[in-house]
Amino acid sequence: MSAKYIRLASQLKNLIEKNLESDTIYQLPTEAALCQTYNVSRQTVRKALSVLEEEHWIKKRQGSGSYAVGSPRQGGASQIAILVHSNTEYIYPRLLADLCGTLQKHGFSWTVYVTENQISKEREILQFLLENQDNPVRGIVSEGCKTSFPTPNHDLYSRLAQNRISILFFRGSYSNLPDFPSVKDQNFDGGYALGQYLVTLGHQKIGGIFKTDDIQGIEQCSGLLSALRDAQLLSCEEYICRFDTHQLTALQKEQDTGFLSDFLDRQLQGVTAIVCCDDEIAYWIIKELTYRKVRVPDDVSVVCFDCSYLSDLSSVPITSYAQKEHDIGTAAAESVLKIIKGSSVFLQRCPWQLVIKRSAGPPPF
Repeated sequence: MSAKYIRLASQLKNLIEKNLESDTIYQLPTEAALCQTYNVSRQTVRKALSVLEEEHWIKKRQGSGSYAVGSPRQGGASQIAILVHSNTEYIYPRLLADLCGTLQKHGFSWTVYVTENQISKEREILQFLLENQDNPVRGIVSEGCKTSFPTPNHDLYSRLAQNRISILFFRGSYSNLPDFPSVKDQNFDGGYALGQYLVTLGHQKIGGIFKTDDIQGIEQCSGLLSALRDAQLLSCEEYICRFDTHQLTALQKEQDTGFLSDFLDRQLQGVTAIVCCDDEIAYWIIKELTYRKVRVPDDVSVVCFDCSYLSDLSSVPITSYAQKEHDIGTAAAESVLKIIKGSSVFLQRCPWQLVIKRSAGPPPF
């Protein structure tokens, strides 16, 4: 007759397989509850749980409990790969804290891979994940690279999906991978709302600066132009400026503000308000305006997306269209876990809200 802990381990495996058919991550009962339910000692429970952990049926989290991560034949890895443009700059520490914290609560571990928004680096990472059999991943959460364009890496994403690795895109997705689920910002609505807000303040000469190689910037610009159309101000399209990842990297690493200076040289005499794609760009725009002795908002209003710490570090706190705190990171983690459990996840858009600070006011007269 097998030892008690072996029999208990077998019973718990059956319990895990039954619960893994649901659409939630399954947390095992506490050790005390297992002792009572199966009429065994705590030592027997702990030995049974150790067997399950060694065989990759569960993952223990100190202070949280034991979580089922599947059976070996189901692909019991509990590792999630997270692909992001950065893990240090700007919004990413907060975003990753929300995403990783949610994964940890459900018994999953993760590895963060930085692409720097480079298609070639994304490909290297995907190839590694495809070939890494020693520590296979259960899911991938990817912030796509240069999502304004179809990705040449669609072949690797498709092969990973064929290997039953769950894939979710967040913040941006690819036009040539339309069947992959995603969690996105309401960028079009935000661009429209910021344009409409400036119109209600009385502005009729509204400029904007947007990133062209990520789909977020395209959607934001489209929203702003739609607001200008509805206000019969489409002539303002000549005040729209665009930049790319190369110029942003130069700004972040070398404080090269050349493209912002060029924008202000061309447009400053024509506009009374500027919509920025995020508050990193807005922060630098305000610094450039201050250097030119242009007052914000007395001479020019500045509004943006995101509302990160930079919106308060700015010499003038920046009015922004912001996500509710923790929304997109938490939503991305919860969505990839649902996909792993076999549930359908469709396009999800995280709502924004207007946060009014001091950087916008009526136009000068």
